[in-house]
Amino acid sequence: MNWNTLTTIAQLETIVNTQSFNEPILIFKHSTRCSISSASLSRVERNWKEGDNSKIQPYYLDLLEHRDISNHIVTLTGLEHASPQVLIIKDGKCLYNASHSDIRYDDIMDKI
Repeated sequence: MNWNTLTTIAQLETIVNTQSFNEPILIFKHSTRCSISSASLSRVERNWKEGDNSKIQPYYLDLLEHRDISNHIVTLTGLEHASPQVLIIKDGKCLYNASHSDIRYDDIMDKI
């Protein structure tokens, strides 16, 4: 799986306001200190298939380093912060979000 790393608020703005109008976006908000977050990330990565990046662009957000970006996601989407959390963004809107053990590869792929 080839993650794009989300590192700036400006990058997030471009992803939501421009890129998501061309292709669906997956944002995985990950806490590197949380075992539940690590397990959820691992489940997604184990199930990711070659070619999935052509269906949805995956972005990885390290919450410990970039909490400001997570806070901005709350502002843009109106969703409550969770960790771990996945969001699918399309046409500037969040179509799907899940957190903790509700993060499942099949659910993600069903939503795109």
